[in-house]
Amino acid sequence: MIRWIVTDLDGTLVGRDLAMVPASRDALRRFREAGGEVIIATGRMERSARRYYDELGLEGAAILYNGARTVNLAMGSVLRSRHLPEAAWKTLLGLFEELPEGVHPVVFSGGEALAVHDAPELRDYARRDGITLRDPGDWAAVPPGGVTKCMLIGDPLPGWEIEGTVMVRSEATYLEVLPPDATKGTALRELAAVRGVPMEHIAAVGDNPNDIDMITAAGLGVAVGDGHPDVRAAADVVVGACADGAVAEVVEMALRADARP
Repeated sequence: MIRWIVTDLDGTLVGRDLAMVPASRDALRRFREAGGEVIIATGRMERSARRYYDELGLEGAAILYNGARTVNLAMGSVLRSRHLPEAAWKTLLGLFEELPEGVHPVVFSGGEALAVHDAPELRDYARRDGITLRDPGDWAAVPPGGVTKCMLIGDPLPGWEIEGTVMVRSEATYLEVLPPDATKGTALRELAAVRGVPMEHIAAVGDNPNDIDMITAAGLGVAVGDGHPDVRAAADVVVGACADGAVAEVVEMALRADARP
């Protein structure tokens, strides 16, 4: 029996037009009406994820910042929160000076998205996520113990390895630097344990490498058909493209599983 469907947003439930694919949105609503629970798991921050959470009529937990925070957006309560180690943040400050031309950092701290540059790539990112980037004036002004994550946007992305962090690509031009236990899969395991839901009763679906540990943790791991090849290779099942209603296919599988004796 599938009790939870956990879905990534961009490229999985949300199309290139930044709207939820109607067939997938409506299928998730049917799943909830049938007694199932829907959880979004995204790299987006609270402000950015809220529109999709509300459109689905959700009331429970949302996994945000690629697993660095789990928040009940309806109540405003933080269920899980992780920050970059101070040593990792200091390392990042030094590496910012070595970034290739055309690559810009965005730092998430205190519920804000921070950037010190004004570049087309950053404006496009802010538009896509529906957020405002605030200029802190100087990266040194950011509290060293309060960084939720850092995202590098642009091309070519550096091949850094920073001790005490998790580094994942959430898009071809997005490299995310996260706290050491901040992944969607880790956040999902912790949430399921607190709620008493066995992992085998959970279906998870995604499209990019930052979704791999989530879909391998779930009892039913699903890859979007037009997603990254590594995700398709790791999944139990590959469904259609995002625009064709990939998540709707997951709902149909979950409802069929619920019908089994």
